[in-house]
Amino acid sequence: MDENIKTLQKMIDESGSIVFFGGAGVSTESGIPDFRSQDGLYQQQWKYPPETIISRSFFDHDPKEFYRFYREKLIIKDAEPNITHIKLAELERAGKLSAVVTQNIDGLHQKAGSKKVFELHGSTLRNFCMNCGKFYDDNFILESKDSEDTLPHCTECGGLVKPDVVLYEEGLDDEIINGAVRAISNADMLIIGGTSLVVYPAAGLIRYFKGRYLVLINRSETQADSSANLVLHESLGKVFEQLHA
Repeated sequence: MDENIKTLQKMIDESGSIVFFGGAGVSTESGIPDFRSQDGLYQQQWKYPPETIISRSFFDHDPKEFYRFYREKLIIKDAEPNITHIKLAELERAGKLSAVVTQNIDGLHQKAGSKKVFELHGSTLRNFCMNCGKFYDDNFILESKDSEDTLPHCTECGGLVKPDVVLYEEGLDDEIINGAVRAISNADMLIIGGTSLVVYPAAGLIRYFKGRYLVLINRSETQADSSANLVLHESLGKVFEQLHA
């Protein structure tokens, strides 16, 4: 076993309240593209830049184009949890991991068995009528492409259904933020993985960590590397497959 992995395992063994803070890199090994890598969504060609399409003003202005992009690129039906998701769920069941704080919207942490998950940017699995609040799943959004105007309309009131996803120009949910802050503040170990730490305000949450061990696992350098007790520039899967609860 690599010395860094041994060190990480020792830190986990010595900790009783671990929080994992993850980004897009957690799910890329499940076949979900990230946004900023060479093959990420920001590098692909669309009529408009992806960051424009997934903004609230664009959603309001051109919902048909929004949903065309959203259905094709952000709803990934066949994605399954990878070893990182699975190991984190095992750590939670063992009483070691107190929470997952994620920037991802794919629901894979819960699918792997994690119970305490703070989804900073929402989830594609939840959708609500903007008029009456009725809930719809992701299948409803996908199937609506065959409707007359290709938009998901509420079956109760006819209102437009919107994904429970935080779009650009929208604020994060206060309850989710407060829960994530409490979890990070009370943690004795914070593992940050698969995130470039450039998306705010989410990335700013790590400043609330006052615990013993800060670990960074990311393929490239981040702004927090110099503050960490341990930095691994490696894929999350290769790291987590060697760990045990």
